Amino acid sequence: MQEFIAKIAKGQKASKDLTWDEAKRAMKSLIEGEATPAQVGAFLVAMRIKTESVTELAAFTATARSYVTPVPVPRDLGVVDLPSYAGKQETFHALAGAAIVAAAAGAYILMHGYDGIPGRPGQAAVLKALGLPIDSDAKTAAEAVAKQGFGYLDIALYHPPLYRFLEMRRELGVRNVFHPIARLLNPARSQSQVIGLTHPPYFEKTAEALRMLGSPRALVVRGVEGDPELSIAMVTKVLELREERITPLTLAPKDVGLPLGTSRDMAGFPPDQHEREAVLLRRILHNQVQGGAREWMLLNAAMLLYAAGKESSLAACVPLARRAIEEGAAGRKLEALSQQPVVTASGGRAC
Repeated sequence: MQEFIAKIAKGQKASKDLTWDEAKRAMKSLIEGEATPAQVGAFLVAMRIKTESVTELAAFTATARSYVTPVPVPRDLGVVDLPSYAGKQETFHALAGAAIVAAAAGAYILMHGYDGIPGRPGQAAVLKALGLPIDSDAKTAAEAVAKQGFGYLDIALYHPPLYRFLEMRRELGVRNVFHPIARLLNPARSQSQVIGLTHPPYFEKTAEALRMLGSPRALVVRGVEGDPELSIAMVTKVLELREERITPLTLAPKDVGLPLGTSRDMAGFPPDQHEREAVLLRRILHNQVQGGAREWMLLNAAMLLYAAGKESSLAACVPLARRAIEEGAAGRKLEALSQQPVVTASGGRAC
């Protein structure tokens, strides 16, 4: 680790990127606990300052994946990998509702995330308020996806070493290399990924790393508050990776036949009011709400359906999402998902 730290920490002009092999060795040392606490902190902060290269990011991710067994979801389902690690401050969790709408319209979604950022509740909080299981092990999450079209996987239960490094944000005060790794992890090795982020330096870099990792299809979204959500109130930049080709897109609501909304349509709730937010999502899913909040959920459900290959364009997926809500499928899907057995962290089942 001294060698790797010296290489990446020589300053803005003298620091150098690690090779693929060096990055894999560094990640192995971190995950297996070979590095001392001082070396861990030095490496993470030095990498934060230098920023990861595409090769480093891909090598780190490939190594992290090698320490866990892929979630056993049948490959022929066309599951969409949906990471959510940003948390929310200003907007509600439209992605949670959009995933349920997409599942009701025939998509298969595996969401994974982390709910440990102070003051920024993640998807798990609102999913729990909706009555969905959030503590499932990998096998049970896979069963939920296969049977109901949606499952949530807590990264703390699936990949404890990675979670441990995510938690270091509390101690260091800044994000570290494990945050983009978590987004790229793809627990089920899905053929389609939808990844959200906010930091501009990681936009193209993430798409390039996905290509290096051999991802067949992905949408990299400059999303709302860092989640993979398209905005209803402004244009959203997206990079689409398909068959090794990266295409830049700018998506506005009008491009898919939806009216332009406002930031008020996306407004969230205080961190301790998950139940109020769940009421809003539940009412939208049961077709009891009209207006901008509903349109925002529709837009993102259409994005997930497009990622799942349900239609050849995002615009063509909007009617699929709309019908799922208006004909009652989304509401029924919510009720079915909330009736699934919960698997506790200790492995026991509870109703």
